[in-house]
Amino acid sequence: MSLDADLQALIRTIPDHPKPGIQFRDISTLLLDGPGFAEAIDRMAASIAGEGVQLVAGIEARGFVFAAALAYKLKCGLLMLRKPGKLPGARVGVDYELEYGTDRLEMHADACGEGMRVVLVDDLIATGGTALAAVELLRSTGAVVDAAAFVIDLPELGGADRLRAAGVVVHHLIAFEGD
Repeated sequence: MSLDADLQALIRTIPDHPKPGIQFRDISTLLLDGPGFAEAIDRMAASIAGEGVQLVAGIEARGFVFAAALAYKLKCGLLMLRKPGKLPGARVGVDYELEYGTDRLEMHADACGEGMRVVLVDDLIATGGTALAAVELLRSTGAVVDAAAFVIDLPELGGADRLRAAGVVVHHLIAFEGD
């Protein structure tokens, strides 16, 4: 069995969550497996090593888990992209459209600046709306965001392709077809 298949076996699928017809890919089972989680972080780090990353930006909430471990592994800073109202002090943010409404991502106004190299990290890329908003937010501060890393890609939903069209190289460990 390939390493990708080994990691994929650690991802639990929960049918019909949060609504009928959705196959929810649950990374909590990967997180419960110490060697599997370590392997996932090592592989994600290897995919972005050498890109001169200064900050790893994690998207709330599951992205924080992977971003923190990657920042530690790469010996760089961790930037948390939060939902509204979670950060004290001066913030910058971006509103974005979802299938069912709008949402917002925020970060501290002084978290990164002109020319800083930032890699975006989350557990999963689906339609790409949140990831594209994160790239927009980071780039609005002058940051260079040309790479993103995800544990899971759902290629049929097109999010990775949307990020690529925005000039972001997309790395992922596992692709689940048909979702």
